[in-house]
Amino acid sequence: MLTRVGSSACATLLTCVLTAFAQQTPRLSDGHPDLNGVWNGNANSPFAKSDDPLAQNLASRDGKLVNFERDSSLIRRANPNKPLYKPQFWEKVQKLDQNGNAEDPSYGCMPAGVPRMGPPPKIIQTTKELVFLYVSPPAQGWGDQYRVIPTDGRKHTPLEELDGTWKGESIGSWEGDTLVVDTIGFNDISWLEIGVYFHSEYMHVIERLRREGDTLSWEATVEDPDVFIKPWTMDRRVLRLNPDPKASLAESLPCVERDLSHLVTKEHH
Repeated sequence: MLTRVGSSACATLLTCVLTAFAQQTPRLSDGHPDLNGVWNGNANSPFAKSDDPLAQNLASRDGKLVNFERDSSLIRRANPNKPLYKPQFWEKVQKLDQNGNAEDPSYGCMPAGVPRMGPPPKIIQTTKELVFLYVSPPAQGWGDQYRVIPTDGRKHTPLEELDGTWKGESIGSWEGDTLVVDTIGFNDISWLEIGVYFHSEYMHVIERLRREGDTLSWEATVEDPDVFIKPWTMDRRVLRLNPDPKASLAESLPCVERDLSHLVTKEHH
């Protein structure tokens, strides 16, 4: 017969065991972590979470799209983690920052590109490739997007044979339980973030995704020796798995630019 102390200890142990079991990371038949699912819960936003499917990954007051651009700009301006450009590009950075409303490609209905697209809201995973699906809220590019990332051991196409694109050519591999996505072959039109961060056609992006329990962490390191003094690692983002087995991504609305010719201030709004 257990004493009260013994019963309490057993109950605590059982709780710990159940919690640990619940946090175990599911795996596919090949042993790699199962990244399948809809990842649209923001686990590290400093603001309230939103019920709006287009705003759930955006940090803004009340989780509303109407506040995202202004709040995002303020956060990024105060964020000490910024890419370090070579001195000859400082004037260009300042000019783009002062004219962000007119210069930002996404304000003209352009795609976000990699790595500005950020972590994928939905992942479809097989043993040979992963498909990343994206919806496109404002300031993260426009138009629903996808990326097909092979993990079959192939090598990159030589850079000189690639036509620069918004998303580049991505190749995936595994480092233990971390998915590493290596991407080259970009155009020089996209920005890295809303904060006027431009790049050259020689940009090289390495993304790392790791699932632990029901959270997915994403981090990207940008190498661009043409414009950067050193590589820049973007702030880590953490998403939560949507527990609804019927969860889906809302279709993005079409983008029709009507504002650029009517701007009266240069403020990020």
